[in-house]
Amino acid sequence: MIKIESLTKIFTSLKAVDTIDLEIREGELFSLLGPNGAGKTTLLKMLVGLLNPTSGNVHIDGHSIMKEPVAAKKLMGFIPDRPFVYEKLTGFEYILFVANMYHLDSSDTERRVRELLDLFSLSGFADELVEGYSHGMKQRLVFASAMIHDPKYLIVDEPMVGLDPRGITLLKAIFRGMKKRGKTILMSTHDLYVAEQLSDRIAIIDQGRIIALGTAQELREQAGIKGGTLESVFLKLTHEDIVEELEL
Repeated sequence: MIKIESLTKIFTSLKAVDTIDLEIREGELFSLLGPNGAGKTTLLKMLVGLLNPTSGNVHIDGHSIMKEPVAAKKLMGFIPDRPFVYEKLTGFEYILFVANMYHLDSSDTERRVRELLDLFSLSGFADELVEGYSHGMKQRLVFASAMIHDPKYLIVDEPMVGLDPRGITLLKAIFRGMKKRGKTILMSTHDLYVAEQLSDRIAIIDQGRIIALGTAQELREQAGIKGGTLESVFLKLTHEDIVEELEL
């Protein structure tokens, strides 16, 4: 279980994340929704140890990300919204490089790398330099590398950005397969349709605070909307004006 306790992050005078308490259950796909600047990315970066919180803590299966960072990070795979890759490596070399950082057993690692390249439809490009990959291919490569150590928890910031329809369909199938194997997925997304399709629970964040939490149906009830889309629920809860039509 991921347990977030009173997590807060202040940048000078901006409170980007404001005293968030949240539990992500084992085996669920949990989505974070929110307007731009709501604090989603800041929250995820603190969760995986890339940012130190101003106050509060995160526990991954009981391991504090502050006091036991190595133990906590071993359980997680993280895909940022703007991933960095070493473009002078081949796809195969890049995933192998990540595997070596986790000190994986070398006798089995190459087989695992090949399996992941095949899973993400990159086998035909395994020996080509990453600099020649399209944006979508780089995105899939980062996903493959994040899964090399078979993490219990996958943390993803805007997973569908840059993927074509085939890539999105592939990723949704992979998420469903991970859930069947008991893995936990936490994703931040602006894609409300995908969030509603895949999520067990959803949290809406605005101005650094969780303003709504529950299943898609429970969010409708909180918004007082019967049978509406998740988009209409989101707009109402974040107090955004709904624009039906504009003329230029």
